[in-house]
Amino acid sequence: MKKTICFILLIGSVSGRLSSQPVSQWRGPDRNGVFPETGLLKTWPEDGPELLWSIEDLDKGFSSVSVTDKAVYITGCQDSTEYLTALDLKGRRMWRIPYGMATKLSFPDSRCTPTVDGDRIYLISGRDEVICVDSKRKAIQWKVPAFEKFSGTQWIWGIAESPLIADDKVIYSPGGNRTAMVSLDKKTGETVWQTRSLGDSAAFVSPILVEYNGKNIIVNVTTKTIFGTDTRDGKILWTVPYADIQPPTFHPWAPKNNCITPLYHDGRIYVTSGYDHVGVMLKLLDGGDAVELVWTDPVLDCHHGQVVLVDGFIYGANWLNNDAGNWCCVDWNTGKTMYETKWQNKGSVSAADGMLYCYEEKRGNVALVRATPEGFEPVSSFRIRKGTGPHWAQPVIQNGVLYIRHGSALMAYDIN
Repeated sequence: MKKTICFILLIGSVSGRLSSQPVSQWRGPDRNGVFPETGLLKTWPEDGPELLWSIEDLDKGFSSVSVTDKAVYITGCQDSTEYLTALDLKGRRMWRIPYGMATKLSFPDSRCTPTVDGDRIYLISGRDEVICVDSKRKAIQWKVPAFEKFSGTQWIWGIAESPLIADDKVIYSPGGNRTAMVSLDKKTGETVWQTRSLGDSAAFVSPILVEYNGKNIIVNVTTKTIFGTDTRDGKILWTVPYADIQPPTFHPWAPKNNCITPLYHDGRIYVTSGYDHVGVMLKLLDGGDAVELVWTDPVLDCHHGQVVLVDGFIYGANWLNNDAGNWCCVDWNTGKTMYETKWQNKGSVSAADGMLYCYEEKRGNVALVRATPEGFEPVSSFRIRKGTGPHWAQPVIQNGVLYIRHGSALMAYDIN
């Protein structure tokens, strides 16, 4: 078991502005893994919920799906090329187009979850091209070789960022000595602004939008730094030296291997990462121009399965080593550990209707768990047997359907 530590730190600086969320994107409408569904099953049959349909010959990927009222969009990789596929809501292929090149680094399968904004679909390829696809024409509307254009730098596993839409801008985080983050006009791909450099590499984090006290801020994490950016002009408002906030012992990869999208609620921002690095709770100050470090927690050091906030508690799986982790609950306000429990293995988590949907990464077990700080007790579970490779995709819930992706397979389950 791991222990909690706590201290206070002040960090500061200036202003910003956001927009409404895209129709469908990484980790749901608010990018926090909580899906606004109600009336869902509270228990499943012994063999799991009813399988509505499945498809097993998609292009390979670790990415999740984005679902609209007309289509399911999914990315995948085949022979170093990444493809976008559109399925109808019954799992039938409608179209498929190549959009970019896969990473040459390890784990080359697609990582980007499509961001769907009306008829436009935004993507970031494994080689850092930012792309806009016109879904009506089924064709690329524009493409920017962004990593090359902005002299980006990345850590050893490449890029795993899903694009964010802020007002009329597409947000991308190349890192490097020229800039930390850039915005592109979502209609043309032209550069709107770029931030100053943080002298740091891009991590594997997809940014979030924060609306606070009339200011609108983009929050993201590089390999060493948590930072907030004004959406209007790209001014960096504040930075937190995340790599310097460490427990007494930690893995050498801890300051760099940041994969977890931050959570935001009620003026506070939570960031965590694996390899025995601490999670941190930040409080926005001065109308959003500064932050205060409220507490740290080394228990829920989430590897890459993400975390969710439900009714004042943070849920997710921690890192014991690359092959193992426990399921944890931490109090949002205090950082107190409510539980740390072994179940199968670490994995991905999403939430809806007061329940957690936990997708264990090694064997593909899926559990339905009550979101309560009293303990981790699966109500129902079943195992994903289609597809190959690690079970790394995030569960997605839309219109009473649970979507689970495993490599080249996608399954849709009725949980209404």
